[in-house]
This record gives sequence, structure tokens and C-alpha cells, in this order.
Amino acid sequence: MLFLRILFIVNSVASSVTARRRVITYKILSADHNVTLAETSRAGHATRLAQSAANDNYDLVVVLGGDGTVNEAANGLAGTETALATLPGGSTNVLARILGLPDDPADASLVLLDAIDRGSIHRIGLGAVEGRYFLFHCGVGFDAAVVEQVETRGPWKRWAGHPLFVWAALDTWLRGVDRRKASVRAIGPNGEELSEGFLTVVMNTNPYTYLGNRPIDLVPGLTLKDPLAVVTLEELRLSSLGPVLAGALRGRELSERRNVDIRTDMRSLVIECDPPAPYQVDGDYLGASKRLRFTWTPERLSLLMPEPP
Repeated sequence: MLFLRILFIVNSVASSVTARRRVITYKILSADHNVTLAETSRAGHATRLAQSAANDNYDLVVVLGGDGTVNEAANGLAGTETALATLPGGSTNVLARILGLPDDPADASLVLLDAIDRGSIHRIGLGAVEGRYFLFHCGVGFDAAVVEQVETRGPWKRWAGHPLFVWAALDTWLRGVDRRKASVRAIGPNGEELSEGFLTVVMNTNPYTYLGNRPIDLVPGLTLKDPLAVVTLEELRLSSLGPVLAGALRGRELSERRNVDIRTDMRSLVIECDPPAPYQVDGDYLGASKRLRFTWTPERLSLLMPEPP
């Protein structure tokens, strides 16, 4: 059995993190490994904690928190040999679900221990926007405006969860975006225009996110080993959005729909926005920009996975 030095990063204000869950998961992990506990106290703190762990030659960083905290830790570990693992502590836990982990952190801890014993650590590719890595997606336009709405109501996020996202999406659609003029353009590595629309999602893996327990599959089959996929919604009418969402929830291929543009195997691209459009990375709102440069780097991060990708 492997014996690892583990840094256990906990975001105590994440949606589903409680003192009890923190204690139980710490006890499970530390039964067979040397575990150091560290709690985040501000934005960006998890990145610095993870960087320090890599510099101190820790074997593994385990994060109990939401996808934003996991993203910060990944940015601290990218390009190093220290591996990352996640436990579900947020409201959606996209990466944990993609990896097939149980919803309960204690149960997920046992799965991680089994993965450690099997040495199930794999190098995965990472997308990056303006130097910020992302694990599963970066959204530009409408969906980022929804995330911004949710983050302005931070205390509600812990208790309302998915209903808050649904309300924010409806409110943003009604009052927060110009539904008449497409403002987001995706441009390929040779300067060619790929698409124009109201929302572009640059995906590092599928699914895009989850609605309740249902995955929203925009590019079925896209894995953490593949280059980026770029999905653009060219219309924001309800008559267009409804069928797209229904198809994504059923895991159907969307590339044949006339109002959806999908490009795969993308290693670099630029998104231009007029006016400046909001953007979010792994569910964290980062502001608005007129121009965003994306890249993809293979085998950039070591990730502890219950099953091979």
C-alpha cells in the first residue's frame, strides 16, 4: 500500500461543507496517510496552498470544496508532479461527478483511498484562458452573466443551489442580455472566423454541467485527454434554447442543429466580444473582456481518478 504526504485543502464556506464532514473526511484520509489540513480564507488562497505543497514535494492535494476551489488548486499544481484529487463540497461538483465520485464526501474519500492504492494517477490536458487554467469549461457571454447573478447572491447559493441557477438564468434572459445582436465571435488559430453568437463555451471535457442529477452533454465523448471543443449558441430565442437544452439533457448529438456550432480538436483560439462580454471559468465569474486567448496543453496536470479517463 502506498503511503502519501497529502495536503487536505478545505473551503469551509462552500455550499455543502460542514464541520462534521471536514472531520470525518480528514479521519478517513489520515488513517493510512500523512495528512496536513489547511483551510482557505480568501479568493486565490487555494492556489497558493497548492503551490506550496508542490514546492514542498507533497504527493497529493485533496480539495474539499466547490469547483472554484478545485480550479484554484489545479492552477497551483499545473506543470508539477504533485497530483490533485477532489471531494464534493460545492453545490454542483462538476469535476467530482465527471470522475464518478459519490455525492457524500466520506464515501468519496473511500473511493479516493482505493484509487491511491491502485496508483490511479493520470496526466490530463488543461485548457487555459489568458493564463488561467480550467478543468472542464470556460463560458463567455450568456452563461457567464448567469454565474455573475448567482455570485451576487452568495449566501443564497449555499441553501438554494440549483433553483437559484434556474432563477438566475431566467432573470438574465429576460433582463440581462441583448437577445437581438450576437456579440461573441470565435476565431481559429489561422485567423478564420469559426462562429458568432450569444454564448460560447470552450470545453476541456464533457458534460458542460449538471441540472440536478442530469448531465448537460454538449459534446458527448469529449474527455480530459482530448483537445478543446468550442460550442457556440447562435440564437437566444426560447424556441431555440428549449430544444438544445432538451437534447443536451438526453445526451443527443447537437452538432446537426442549425443554431449550434461545434468545433473539436482545438488547441488554440481567440474569442472577441463587442461589447465586452462576461466570462467564467469552472463556474467562477472572472469579469468582462473584449478579447480572450485560449490554449490547450496536454498532460499538464496529474489527477487522481477512480477509473482511467
